[in-house]
Amino acid sequence: MVKLSVVVPFFNVQTYAPDTLASLRANARDDVEFLLVDDCSSDATPEILERAARDLPGAVLIRRERNGGLATARNTGLDAARGTYLAFLDGDDWLTPGHCGRLLAAAEELGCDFLRTDHTTVTGRARAVRRAPVPRRAEVLDPRGAILPAHRTTSVDYPYAWAGIYHRRLLDRGLLHFPEGLRTAEDRPWIWRLHREADSFAAISEFGVFYRRGVPNSLTQIGDVRQLDFIRAFDLVIEETARDKDADLFLPKAVRTYCAVIAHHVGTLQKFEPAVARRLKAMSAGALRRMPQPVLDEALASMGGDRAALLRRLRRRRPAPPPAGPGGTGTPEVAA
Repeated sequence: MVKLSVVVPFFNVQTYAPDTLASLRANARDDVEFLLVDDCSSDATPEILERAARDLPGAVLIRRERNGGLATARNTGLDAARGTYLAFLDGDDWLTPGHCGRLLAAAEELGCDFLRTDHTTVTGRARAVRRAPVPRRAEVLDPRGAILPAHRTTSVDYPYAWAGIYHRRLLDRGLLHFPEGLRTAEDRPWIWRLHREADSFAAISEFGVFYRRGVPNSLTQIGDVRQLDFIRAFDLVIEETARDKDADLFLPKAVRTYCAVIAHHVGTLQKFEPAVARRLKAMSAGALRRMPQPVLDEALASMGGDRAALLRRLRRRRPAPPPAGPGGTGTPEVAA
């Protein structure tokens, strides 16, 4: 019986895939499967994965015929998963030996819908532990109670899908799939949905995921139009949260976080291609106008300073229409 399915998308990561696969080998167990999803790579990644499918215990190779981005690749893996529990890893990151076993043991002991973990960031040779913003550890909690307060970093500001383990009942309820086609910020609507709709969660002090930052071909490093999918992602957060029975409580947090991410992107315009930078400002203006305006006014008043002034100027710009279609890797680390 498969207890744990680990979904691992790969796209043009020939430099890093061998380390990722070696870390999976150090986590291999008879009750763990590794769903290796090749998102139509054009480098040597497919050949590396072919060898892994033969040599790595528990490996299942899945090839996508068209590149769909991280969200779609993860969904492909979820659709094939057989485990009672599910977890994620990106194709350029890695795990410490025994990490999967420790996750399973904690999940079975606590019995909640999902667990959140800490992780280790890797930037060049530098490493640092990032703790999930849940101070109470190894204690079953209400996910809705971890959304607020609006002005502090909370669990919905820690969206990393690979920093945790999830019971299959969430998949059966439709809560684990990602919005199709999003190429960045795909985890933002996902984590908000989990915290609004799951019944229980916990955080544990486990930092066995090593997350590479500054990878040259990741979308957080490339200022092309795909980065603008964060607008569509946060529009989904606002739209879905507005339908929640506690919308009045949760919308200030969603709006404030959206504003913080817009300010972050507009504050780094130099990394974008000129046409994309112009589009970013116009789309941000449209996004600000689509937000519930009284809630936005309160958010800007509470933010104050340069960020609020920047966002007010953007709101006065001529807006672009809302994004209509599908946009990835990674969400910028921005606190509300």
